[in-house]
Amino acid sequence: MSLTTPNAVLVLEDGSRYEGRAYGAEGTTFGEIVFATGMSGYQETLTDPSYAGQIVLMTAPHIGNTGMNDKDMESRRIWVAGYAVRDASRIVSNFRAERSLDNDLDHEGIVGIQGIDTRAVTRHIRSKGSMRAGIFSGAAAAEPAEVQLSQVLEADQMAGKNLSAQVSTQEEYVVPAVGEKIGSVAILDLGVKTSTVNYIAERGFDAHVLPQTVTAEQILAMKPSALFFSNGPGDPAASDKHVELLSTVLKAGIPFFGICFGNQLLGRALGFSTYKLPFGHRGINQPVLDKATGRVEITSQNHGFAVDAPIDGVLESPAGFGRVEVSHYSLNDQVVEGLRCLDINAFSVQYHPEAASGPHDSNYLFDRFRDMVLASATTSGASN
Repeated sequence: MSLTTPNAVLVLEDGSRYEGRAYGAEGTTFGEIVFATGMSGYQETLTDPSYAGQIVLMTAPHIGNTGMNDKDMESRRIWVAGYAVRDASRIVSNFRAERSLDNDLDHEGIVGIQGIDTRAVTRHIRSKGSMRAGIFSGAAAAEPAEVQLSQVLEADQMAGKNLSAQVSTQEEYVVPAVGEKIGSVAILDLGVKTSTVNYIAERGFDAHVLPQTVTAEQILAMKPSALFFSNGPGDPAASDKHVELLSTVLKAGIPFFGICFGNQLLGRALGFSTYKLPFGHRGINQPVLDKATGRVEITSQNHGFAVDAPIDGVLESPAGFGRVEVSHYSLNDQVVEGLRCLDINAFSVQYHPEAASGPHDSNYLFDRFRDMVLASATTSGASN
């Protein structure tokens, strides 16, 4: 990187400042500052729609050496609001690379910063919690500190924010079943990743990816074998229409599987509340306990909100859907990481079993989903 690269500064809403050098596009950007702990898979992180509205700080010190390619894209574009790294690679040295990370950030207008002490920022966020932040690079870096801070404080909070419309597909599309077709799945795109759709299609389902504006009546008219709610950004408390949609479809007896944001929306449909975590879970090394098997899974996660429910015992759904239990929980802080309904065909997990860059400990959940749908169809056929 040239020594003449314009300066840049990361400003947090509590007044903390971290000076570095411009990375990617020059200008100004605002978002919630969060840290991601993955040592690899930065392209999957950048193109995960769940990161919309967030300035992502990478804890791995060296970023960009494997470049970027079209195959590893998890969606149609980079979604992060900003990007902060310690050491940006000066060269690309991977045979799969088609271009550099710096070029992609610049091309897509993503304002970033490099050369800052990311460990210090991470420790600060872990102590104070995630907060609003801004990156000012190029000419914007020379603005008075008080002006920069005032702009950060005027930015939106993540709590109460609905971002589904920003990341969802505008038109329905279908990924055909791979191999023998056994049914169809209606996928509500709240920020779905390419891997998710492919994994569902590989289980023998036509994957119908639907815009977030779809209604319960439209889904029921499709007569799908199951409904799936994807991951996505924003506050689940600001997505009441999706909760109502899910409640209607659950009452119709259609099997359901949800991940990440979908887990939070199932929790709310069952009658539980959600809350904002101090600094969230982000990265590809999060330990989760599967209560049914006692197995510990190393998972990929990206969430700043969680379902508020006790992790022990069988619960009664406050919304009248019968018995529910927390199926998985975090071994770091006992946060709810999965829900399983005992009287209806529905379950969800808070983490990402579709993580393309790994780990793949939880990929079996797509098989569990397939088995649930097949069992439900058999039971339904017998009752008819």
